[in-house]
Amino acid sequence: MDKDILELDGAIGGGQVLRTALSLSMITGRPLRIHNIRAKRSRPGLLRQHLTAVLAAAQVSGAELEGAEMHATTLTFRPQVLRGGDYRFAIGSAGSCTLVLQSILPALLHAAEPSRVRISGGTHNPAAPPFDFLELAWLPLLRRMGARVELQLHRHGFMPAGGGALEAFIQPSRLLPMDLPERGAITGQHAQVLLAGIAGHVGERELERVGKRLKWPDEDLHCTWLDQSHGPGNILMLTVACEHLTEQFCAFGQSGVRAETVADRAIEPLRQWLASEAAVAEHLADQLLLPMALAGAGSFTTTHLSEHLRSNIQVIEAFGPTTIRCTPRGKALRVEVSSRTEE
Repeated sequence: MDKDILELDGAIGGGQVLRTALSLSMITGRPLRIHNIRAKRSRPGLLRQHLTAVLAAAQVSGAELEGAEMHATTLTFRPQVLRGGDYRFAIGSAGSCTLVLQSILPALLHAAEPSRVRISGGTHNPAAPPFDFLELAWLPLLRRMGARVELQLHRHGFMPAGGGALEAFIQPSRLLPMDLPERGAITGQHAQVLLAGIAGHVGERELERVGKRLKWPDEDLHCTWLDQSHGPGNILMLTVACEHLTEQFCAFGQSGVRAETVADRAIEPLRQWLASEAAVAEHLADQLLLPMALAGAGSFTTTHLSEHLRSNIQVIEAFGPTTIRCTPRGKALRVEVSSRTEE
């Protein structure tokens, strides 16, 4: 029965390996067994947000599961019939809503029916794209490729409390190839701090640091105070709009970490991106790879070959028939996705 099952070693990366593998398993109908899930992470195996993604994928595709439990390091996933519909998923912690959504959204684009997906948990988490990144940077590019998706943020949720909620409306869509060789000229920029149950001077210091280091004027620096019941939480988001895309760089406030240090953690990758001549930075590059593979072709330039990008390439090529080439291009790396011709 399992002669066509795809065996994957999850030790090649983190949760992204699991999410990409689940998406491709649902879309292709190919059963999957993944071992050593997040083996190199400080807390290996399935954490709550990963388990929620697995259970969400199983519900969307009617999959049979083995090993779907907390801290499991081996999972077998056998998809059946992919269906759109009205779905609700609760992570039950501050685990990332956006990562759960990204696990099932590509598959739901291939469903025959439209979908409405509501997810509760964390919407602004370290080590995950915040809701604003999806809305401003990632989703516009997916729409350019043909995806018909709308997002709504109903409530912010920070680590460790959670309590956030988002909603997605997804229409069946065919993704088309897209090329992003360059970002084009900068057309706008702004820094935004969100504070929930955090002293206002923290945001002021973060924004002052941004203004001094990036030479951004005061009118580009904004602070938003959320109801303290949404927190405690603090995020700094630096958004740069260009002719061909928008990028965003984020950093989260942490207990014992100076506001200026938080600001520097967002400023440094932004400056590296600006100096690189690349179209997209590390995180957006990783998240564009699967949509381009599903479109059958595409390309972009990015700053470097990150661990996430490398492991994502391995998973996508394991499902085939896709080839992904990475070649130096000036101060950037060109990533090109193409379909292999069957012999």
